[in-house]
Amino acid sequence: MLASRTILLIASLSGAVSIILGAFAAHGLKSQLSPYLLDVFGTGVQYQAWHSLALLGCGILLRICPSKAVSYAALFFTLGIVCFSGSLYALALTGIKWFGPVTPLGGLCFIIGWVALAVAAWRLPEVTK
Repeated sequence: MLASRTILLIASLSGAVSIILGAFAAHGLKSQLSPYLLDVFGTGVQYQAWHSLALLGCGILLRICPSKAVSYAALFFTLGIVCFSGSLYALALTGIKWFGPVTPLGGLCFIIGWVALAVAAWRLPEVTK
C-alpha cells in the first residue's frame, strides 16, 4: 500500500512535471509537432494535472481517515498517469504508433482509481452534529 506521505510526494512531483511539460509543449514543441500531435501531448498534460490533484486529495484523505480503498485509488491514479499520459507523450514525441494501445490501459486505471475512491467514500462513517 502507498503511504500518505508517498502519495503526497508523487502528487506534488507529478503536478510540477505536468506544468513543466505543458510549458515545454507550448514553447518548445509548438514549432516541432503537428497540431494533432501537439493536441495529443496536451491531452496527456491535462489528464496528468487533473489526476495529480486527485492524488493530492487521496494523500490528504489518508491522513484524515486511513483506508485501503483510498490507497488503491492513489495507486491506480499513479498507474493511469504513467500509462495514459506517458503513452500520449511517447506517441507525440516519437510518432511510434504502438504506444497508442497503452493509452486505454491508463484510462482503465483512472476509472478503477475513481471507483476505488467511491468505495472509500461509501465506507466513510457519517458525521452527525
